[in-house]
Amino acid sequence: MRWENLSTYKREARLALAFVLLIAATVFQLHEQGRGFWCACGQPYLWVGDIWSSHTSQHLFDPYSFTHILHGILLCGILAWAFPRVPLPWRIFMAAAVECLWEIVENSQFVIHRYRTVTIGLGYEGDSIANSLSDISCCLLGFYLAWRLGLKRSIVLFVVVEVVLLFWIRDNLTLNILMLTWPIDAVKQWQMIH
Repeated sequence: MRWENLSTYKREARLALAFVLLIAATVFQLHEQGRGFWCACGQPYLWVGDIWSSHTSQHLFDPYSFTHILHGILLCGILAWAFPRVPLPWRIFMAAAVECLWEIVENSQFVIHRYRTVTIGLGYEGDSIANSLSDISCCLLGFYLAWRLGLKRSIVLFVVVEVVLLFWIRDNLTLNILMLTWPIDAVKQWQMIH
């Protein structure tokens, strides 16, 4: 084996180990926060389309999965701007780390309570671990799409997804951030119409 091949192998092995440890630490922390692995109903749904259902955030995918794709698009742009010399695989790892941290924060009792009191997530109980892992995967998909599409097409994709979510479920990433940080009662009342 040549030295450069050995060096490449070691770099790739370190990155793979870092990803495994990141995901394991995230799953451990979510479990410590009381998150179940799957929905308490025991049914293995891949998709739940009704945001008013108790199954939302309990199975693999739901309409909010698209907001996690948007996380990835944003993180791709921010990390490319902030760390242009960091190799792409490590920027992907950084995006995964940020998304894992968000999943842990999102499933804290403080944020769950905030969702239930100021947003349309009145019955929100937090994500299942499977849903959180799916959200992390969606973020990485968004990162990949942004990397492949480039800046202009990524902006178009971001805006299209936001508009579709706005009309489909009366919620999107922008409204989610707004309502968590600066709740507006008129927006919440509009969102509650279904």
